[in-house]
Amino acid sequence: MYYTTDTNGHGLAHDPFKAIVAPRPIGWIGTRSADGIPNLGPYSFFNAICDNPKLVMFSSDGLKDSVANAGQTGEFTTSFVSHDLAERMNLSSVNAPPEIDEFGYSGLTALKGNSVSAPYVAEAYAALECKVTQIFKPLTVSGDNANNTVVIGQVVAIHIKECIVTDGRIDVSKARPVARLGYRDYCTVSSVFEMIRPQWKD
Repeated sequence: MYYTTDTNGHGLAHDPFKAIVAPRPIGWIGTRSADGIPNLGPYSFFNAICDNPKLVMFSSDGLKDSVANAGQTGEFTTSFVSHDLAERMNLSSVNAPPEIDEFGYSGLTALKGNSVSAPYVAEAYAALECKVTQIFKPLTVSGDNANNTVVIGQVVAIHIKECIVTDGRIDVSKARPVARLGYRDYCTVSSVFEMIRPQWKD
C-alpha cells in the first residue's frame, strides 16, 4: 500500500497514521487556571525533546483548557500513567467545562507542585514539574498554521516514588507505563530488554 496524505486515500476503515507512530507516551497534564481551578487531561502527542536542559512538549488539537491554563500561568505538570491508573486517566479525558476539576471527577488527589503551583497526580509513580518556554502553532508545508498548539516546558523538578526504583534505576516492569496506540488502543510496558550502542572503531 502507498498513498499520499493530501488525499489520505488509504482505503482503510480508519486512518492508520497514529497506529504507525506508536506507541506514544501519555502526557497527563496538570494545570491550574488563573482562577485557581485544577485541570487534568491526557495527551498522546507528548514526549521529551531535550535532556540538557530537560524539555518536554505536548500538543493539543484546539485550544483546550490545558493549553489555556499553561499560557496564563506559565506552568504545568505531567504525571506518569501506570497500568493501575489507566481507567482514571481515561476518565480525566472527559470533555468537561473549564469549571470542572478533573482530578476530583476521576477520583484522584491533586498535589500542588513544590517548584510550580500547578497540581500533579498524587497517586502517580512519578511526575515532572514544568515551566513553559514556548507555545506555538506548528507550520504546514504550505506555511499555514496547523490545527494543533504545541506547549514546550522545561522540567524544573521531578517526583519519583521509591517503590519503582531497583538498583538505582526506575524499574519499568514495576512501573508498567501505559502508552497510546492508534484508534482507541493502549498498551502496557511490562517486558524490557537492553542493548548497548556500538562504538565505531577504525
